[in-house]
Amino acid sequence: SFAESSLSERKQRDREERLNIVLWRQPLVTLQYFFLETLINLKEWTIKLWHRRSILVAFLLMLAVLTATYYVEGRHQQYVRYMEKKFFWCAYWVGLGILSSVGLGTGLHTFLLYLGPHIASVTLAAYECNSVNFPEPPYPDQIICPDEEVTDGSISLWAIISKVRLEACMWGAGTAIGELPPYFMARAARLSGAEPDDEEYQEFEEMLEHAETAQDFASRAKLAVQNLVQKVGFFGILACASIPNPLFDLAGITCGHFLVPFWTFFGATLIGKAVIKMHIQKLFVIITFSKHIVEQMVSLIGAIPSIGPSLQKPFQEYLEAQRIKLHHKSDSGMPQGENWLSWMFEKLVIVMVCYFILSIINSMAQSYAKRLQQKMYSEEKTK
Repeated sequence: SFAESSLSERKQRDREERLNIVLWRQPLVTLQYFFLETLINLKEWTIKLWHRRSILVAFLLMLAVLTATYYVEGRHQQYVRYMEKKFFWCAYWVGLGILSSVGLGTGLHTFLLYLGPHIASVTLAAYECNSVNFPEPPYPDQIICPDEEVTDGSISLWAIISKVRLEACMWGAGTAIGELPPYFMARAARLSGAEPDDEEYQEFEEMLEHAETAQDFASRAKLAVQNLVQKVGFFGILACASIPNPLFDLAGITCGHFLVPFWTFFGATLIGKAVIKMHIQKLFVIITFSKHIVEQMVSLIGAIPSIGPSLQKPFQEYLEAQRIKLHHKSDSGMPQGENWLSWMFEKLVIVMVCYFILSIINSMAQSYAKRLQQKMYSEEKTK
């Protein structure tokens, strides 16, 4: 009907208007809306905490006990220091995992920026030192070969996998936690009967409506994920979570929409992402950065006509610098000029972090604009 089409046109217009509220187009409006949305969120969280004050009090008491244990001198301090080190190491990787998958596509791709390079550096070090007995985590600052003489013999793949297992599984668990917002959003929408103005959810609703007539590959792939999760349940979610899958947000939305129990969804996601998928990714990185493959790749770069040797040189310099660093010889031999590969990687990390912060500011400003539009819409209805 005419009323329905004009309503959908208005919704489309409102969405386009909101998408224009970005820092590079409307900086002052975007910042103002971002601060107002932050204040509203803080107020909502404070009210929620006040309603759950018994849990908050129990948490604060536990924190007080832990703080006392941390500061009181005694024989237990060696265990406290060990637990502190392990806790912050795990929290660091869980946090990076959450950042990687939260925010429906605006995530910081922390596997490529942090975990992948970390596993690669441990692999290179293991082959160079012929041992994995370098210091316990946190060791991303500097990995140094152990002083004791190691017997000749190749380092096993399993030893490297075991060395990076904790951080890899923590990162995987973080990505599983980051998949919860789409699930809760779709579940709340289904239970309340409200329609969230989330693009992914609207796409999902449209897909359910036009399920029979879907022709293009993307729609069919999304439909296949939705059918797998809906019909196979736990093992369907496990299969989707176990392979690198850009459509996994859709699995979260599907589970929320069809009211799949929380532990079925989260349990399957956790096992899939923190155990199965993580071991696949880890194996891929370790095999790629094993000594003979790296040497083959560098020689292949050198074989490229005309530009090969000039491209090969910085890679060889970088690998040589890493070898020297691993053997405590950073003060002798090689000049300590900064390698351009590591310089580029640092700048890439800074650019990605800046983009992530900008996307958070923009999305919060847009959600405040949505509040204003909804308020205006409800005022018009009551007139």
